[in-house]
Amino acid sequence: MVASFEGTLPAGKVSYTEQRQSSQKQTLLRIQSLLNSTWKIDNDFCNTEPTPSLTIVCYEDSITQLHIIGENQTPQLPNNFSIDSFFTTLVNLPSLKVLHLVSLGLWGPLPSKFTRLSSLEIVNFTSNFLQGEIPSRISSLTQLQTLILDSNNFTGRIPEGVGLLSSLAVLSLRNNSFYGHLPHSFGILKDLRVLLLSNNNFSGEVPDLSSLTNLQVLDLENNVLGPRFPVVSNKIESIVLKNNRFTFGIPEKVQSYYQLKLLDISSNKFVGPFPVSILSLPSIKFLDISKNKFTGMLFENLPCNEEIDFVNLTSNLLTGELPSCLMSSSRKRVVLYSENCLENGDKDQQPISFCKNQALAVGILPRSRKQKEASKVILALSICGGVIGGIVLVIATFLIIKNFLTKRAAQEQPQPQSVPNSYTSKLLKDARYITQAMKIGALGLPSYRTFSLEELEEATNNFDTSSFMGEGSHGQMYRGRLRDGSYVAIRCLKLKKNHSTQYFMPHIEMISKLRHHHLVSSLGHCFEYYLDDSSVSRVFLVFEYVPNGTLRNWTSEKCGRGNLTWAQRIAVATGVAKGIQFLHTGIVPGLFSNNLKITDVLVDQNLLAKISSYNLPLLAENMGKDHLRNFLGESKEFKTARGKNQEKSDIYDFGVILLEVITGKVINSRNEVEVLKHQLQESIMGDDISRKSVVDPVVNNTWSGESLKTMMEICCRCLMKDASERPSVEDVLWNLQFAAQDLKFYEIFEIIGKGSEAVESSVEDLEIG
Repeated sequence: MVASFEGTLPAGKVSYTEQRQSSQKQTLLRIQSLLNSTWKIDNDFCNTEPTPSLTIVCYEDSITQLHIIGENQTPQLPNNFSIDSFFTTLVNLPSLKVLHLVSLGLWGPLPSKFTRLSSLEIVNFTSNFLQGEIPSRISSLTQLQTLILDSNNFTGRIPEGVGLLSSLAVLSLRNNSFYGHLPHSFGILKDLRVLLLSNNNFSGEVPDLSSLTNLQVLDLENNVLGPRFPVVSNKIESIVLKNNRFTFGIPEKVQSYYQLKLLDISSNKFVGPFPVSILSLPSIKFLDISKNKFTGMLFENLPCNEEIDFVNLTSNLLTGELPSCLMSSSRKRVVLYSENCLENGDKDQQPISFCKNQALAVGILPRSRKQKEASKVILALSICGGVIGGIVLVIATFLIIKNFLTKRAAQEQPQPQSVPNSYTSKLLKDARYITQAMKIGALGLPSYRTFSLEELEEATNNFDTSSFMGEGSHGQMYRGRLRDGSYVAIRCLKLKKNHSTQYFMPHIEMISKLRHHHLVSSLGHCFEYYLDDSSVSRVFLVFEYVPNGTLRNWTSEKCGRGNLTWAQRIAVATGVAKGIQFLHTGIVPGLFSNNLKITDVLVDQNLLAKISSYNLPLLAENMGKDHLRNFLGESKEFKTARGKNQEKSDIYDFGVILLEVITGKVINSRNEVEVLKHQLQESIMGDDISRKSVVDPVVNNTWSGESLKTMMEICCRCLMKDASERPSVEDVLWNLQFAAQDLKFYEIFEIIGKGSEAVESSVEDLEIG
C-alpha cells in the first residue's frame, strides 16, 4: 500500500498540492492586476467555468492552458505597464502548453524570458501592440506547434531559428512590419500546414517549399516578394500571392494541384499565357488573376469546375470568347472579366488591337503562316520571360590573399607556390554569401531585368545599320543607347528551332548570374515570339558596352596603341585570370572550354580587362536536350568531362593570351605559339639580357628580373601539351600576384637608389601603380 502523507501532516502544515495551487492562484491574481482586469479567480480555479474572457485548463492540478481574451480594439495598456514584469510573472506557470493572450493591449518588445515556458505547444498573441523582433531564443521551444503573432507592431527579420521548430504546424505573422527575405529554414518545417505572412514588407524570392508535403495554406498577400511563383507541393489547397512583385508565368505544375481550392495571384506583374486548365481543377472554388498581363485565347467550349464560385479575369490581355461554362450554371457564381479583349464580353472590353499592342510591348511577334480555321487557332499565347534576378556571384578570394602577401612581404621575400585547394575552396564558398545588393553596388551596374522589344528598337534606331557592330557565329551585335543615356551591347540570336520560353529559362538564369568586374556583364534579355504557337523566334541578350578596344589593341603596336606598361600588363592578365576563375567556380554549373582569345578581352576606360565571350549553350548552333542536360550539369558525360581536366583548356587559352601580353607579338597560329613558347623557355634559363630579347620592347627597363621570370614561367606552364600538367587558375593567380608584388619592391628599391629627391617625385606614380 502507498502511504498517504497528506493524511498525516502535522497541524498547521499544508500539502505540496495546496502550496502549488496557492502559488498558481497568486500568479493569476498578479496577472489580473497587471492587465487591470476584473475577472474572478476562485480557489478551485481549475474547475472554474470558462468565460469569453478567461479560460483555465488544468492537468493534475497544474495550469496547462491559459486563455485571456480582451475586447476588440482594446487600447494600449497604460504607460506604467511593464511587459517584462508581466512575463516574469507568467513564467511561474511552467506547465503551460497553450497560451492565448489576445486583444489585451500588451505593448513593448517580446522578452526572451517567455521562452522559459519550454512546454508551450500553442502561442497566440494576436491584436496587441507588441513590437521589436521575434526573440532568437524562440528556437528553444522545441514542442511549439502553433505560433500566431497577428496584428502587432513586430519589425525586423524572422530568425533562422524558426526552422528549428520541427513540430511547427501553424505560423501566422499577418499584419505586422516584418521585412527582409524569408528564411530558407522554412523549407525544412516538415509538419507545417499553414503559413500566413500577409501584410508585411517581406521581399525577395520565396524559399523552396516543395518538401513541405503537409502544407495546405500559403498566404503571402501584400508584400514585395518575387519574381518567381513559389514552389510548393501538389497537396496545397490555398495560395494567395495578391499584391506582390511576381513577374514570371504560372508554372505548369500548378495544373496538377488537384486539391487547390483557392488561387489569388491578382495585382502582380505576371506575364505569359494563362493556363486555362486551372478552371477545371477538381477542387477549385476561387480564382483571381486580375491586374496582370496574362495573354492567350479563351474558347466558348472550354471546360470548368461546376463548383467554382468566384472567377476574376479582369484587366489582362485575354482574347477569344468567355467560356460558356462560367455563365451557364444555376449556382450564384461571380464572374468578372472586364478590361480584356474578349469578343462576347461586356462593354468594358478593349479592342483586340489593344491586347496585341500590349503583347508586343513585352516582345510578342506575329508570324506569317497559312490561315487555319479561326475557331481552332490560338492567336496569342506568349511569355516574355521573368526577371531572374539571380544571385550575382562576385569572387572575393584574392583580395584576401593580396593582403596576406603584403603583410608577409614586409618580413621575408616570398617564393612562388600553389595555394592549397582547401583554402581557396573555403574563400570561394564564403564569397557566395555576399549580398546581391553589395555585388551590384560594387559593379556599378543596374539590376538584371527583362527588356521590351520596343525599348531595344528605340535604343538601336530600329536596329539601323549605323548601330551594327558585327556578326559572327553567335549572332549579330548592335550598339544601343537606352533612355537613361547609357550605352549597351545587344546580341541578336535568330533561332533555328522552335522552343517555348520554359526551355530557355535555365539559360537565362545562368546569363543573369554572369556579373563580375572582369566579365562583360549581362544586363538583361528580351524574347520575341510567334503569336500563333508562342514559340520564341529571336532572343536578344543585353550586355554592358565596353568602348575602349580589345587587349590586343593595347599590347601590339601593329593593332592599336600598344602602350601598356609592364605593371598594367600584369594587372590586365590578372583580370583575365579572375574572370576565368569566376566562370569556373563563381556560378553553378561552371562554364568551361570558353575558347578564349585575346580579341575576346576588352579593356575599359580604367584599363580593366573584361572577357566578352564565353561558352553559353544558348549561343550554340544546335541546342538539343542532351546539350541542355550537359549545360545543367546533370548528365554522366558532364561529370566525366569535368573529371578529365576540362577547365584546363581555358588555362591553355590564357597562356596564349599571356604570351601576346609578354611579347607584344600578334599570334595567329599554333605553330607561332610553339615557337614563342620555346623562346620563353630558353630565356628563363638565361639571364636578364636573354629575357629582355623576348619581352615587348615597349616595356623595356620597366620590369624586374624576378617579375618577368615569374610571368614567363607561369605562361610556359599554361601552354603544356598535357592538360593535367597545366596549373590551376588559383595557381596562376598566385603567381601573377607574386609578379606584381615583386615589381613593386623593385620600383621602391629603384627609387631609393636614385636618392631622396626622386622619392618625392615618384610617390604619386607608385600609388597609382
